[in-house]
Amino acid sequence: MQPDITIAREPFDGADAAALRRAQRDELDARYGRDDHEPGEKPTAESVPVFLVARDASGTAIGCGGLRLLADGGAEIKRMYVVPASRGTGVSTAVLHAIEREALTLGVERLVLETGTEQPDAIRFYEREGYELIPNFGAYVDSPISVCYARRLV
Repeated sequence: MQPDITIAREPFDGADAAALRRAQRDELDARYGRDDHEPGEKPTAESVPVFLVARDASGTAIGCGGLRLLADGGAEIKRMYVVPASRGTGVSTAVLHAIEREALTLGVERLVLETGTEQPDAIRFYEREGYELIPNFGAYVDSPISVCYARRLV
């Protein structure tokens, strides 16, 4: 069941977006036991031109996700995150579908993403949503903790 939420573009470096990204970072640090678990260039406001924030009925930011455009015409999903209290309620699915719609409006036909070996919940989620396991790409090629997925949108 999807909760009563709104999802809209917000600045990557806005206060609520930054707070959600910090919460995600803290969770990943705890899962991986270190603070360097993402190889490659870290996302920035310049490299992630589309960033979405989900808010509950009271306006509290509860989830986020963005798109980094790639040279091949595709895009990479970045910083997909939902606060623990809202997991299992449909927020993740709503955010992912909103990201996919944004990608289509930009003419993106294929999305890729990286998640990690210590995130079995994310792996199950992406597979359930139709993302297929692919060889690690880009900065993730030699990463033993990375798991990469792709989905053709059209």
